[in-house]
Amino acid sequence: MTSPGPLLIVPWRCTFACNNGCVHCVSACKPAVNDEIDTKTALHIVDEVSAFGASFFGITGGEPFLRTDLFEVLDYATAKGLNTSIITDGRLLTEPLIQKIIKNKTKISVSIDGGPQTNDILRGKGAYLAAIQAIERFQHEGLLNVLVYTFANKEALTNVNEADMVHVLELANSFGARWVVFHGMIPYSSSPDCLKADPTPAQYEWVCNKLYDLTQQYNGKPGINVYIPFYARVAKQRGMADFENWYSHFFLGRCFFGKFLSIAENGDAIPCSYNDAYRVGNIKTLNLKQIWDDMQNSDFFNKVKDKANLKGKCGVCEYKVLCGGCRSAALFYTGDILGSDPRCGYVPSMFKQPNSSRS
Repeated sequence: MTSPGPLLIVPWRCTFACNNGCVHCVSACKPAVNDEIDTKTALHIVDEVSAFGASFFGITGGEPFLRTDLFEVLDYATAKGLNTSIITDGRLLTEPLIQKIIKNKTKISVSIDGGPQTNDILRGKGAYLAAIQAIERFQHEGLLNVLVYTFANKEALTNVNEADMVHVLELANSFGARWVVFHGMIPYSSSPDCLKADPTPAQYEWVCNKLYDLTQQYNGKPGINVYIPFYARVAKQRGMADFENWYSHFFLGRCFFGKFLSIAENGDAIPCSYNDAYRVGNIKTLNLKQIWDDMQNSDFFNKVKDKANLKGKCGVCEYKVLCGGCRSAALFYTGDILGSDPRCGYVPSMFKQPNSSRS
């Protein structure tokens, strides 16, 4: 039996292709890339994930169900003894696909960004109904895992509001989802079209405080997890009970750049599931342990992981050890992966002092 490895889960972005136009996604309405791996290599990835000691093999996209050999790979992962999971918005699910998911006991996470009108504007017409149908069906099969809510703006509409957040929490409560993961939008490029979909610092500050209030209100039914690094600062400021245990064992929002890896559709390993700017080897030529060890011994990745190297506002913030911002956001907003995450509205105490240095 393989010994447990350094990561519980290794995700595989099985295809870059997606037939939907979600406002916050790098794959929106994009085709497959030319060098997506073949089935033989995909099965090799499963072998590597198993040998690496991960317990879960996660399937992401793009839209996973556009990959025609998906269930050949999923069947193989199940036969290897791996737990499997898929994140989807449900729009390409059919009964034959659902039966294959049930066969593999694959846990399903459903993306849903608000009520009917909001979700369909952010994700496209029909997205809400498809999400609800997926939630209902997989709850019935005992395979519903979490609901995933990503904050975003599209023209005059935003899901940074209490009504949409509570709507999804109530769905999770009604259908027994383990958590709702509230995701900040992680920019995927420096293009204006990408960055304008990201909530403002004021919106993020409101969101973090509102999520803290809702966490107290719902009291774990469902659990609320937050994929926003500066939520840790808000939780600390607000006096979260048992903060250290929550931060170390539950909180998803810490920046894991260089402390995590996933496999891209062409076999490249990437150090953050939301950052394609850096690649650390390819599964066709290196095994996962080699790739992981190379990353952990890399001067570049160790420099980025060391929060003493952060610059600007993040570098002088008294909460940088807890937070430190998102390195991908810093890269795409400032051009410097060690720069400040400008989405955070907090003003460090150093900046509040008379004659303080702001270099």
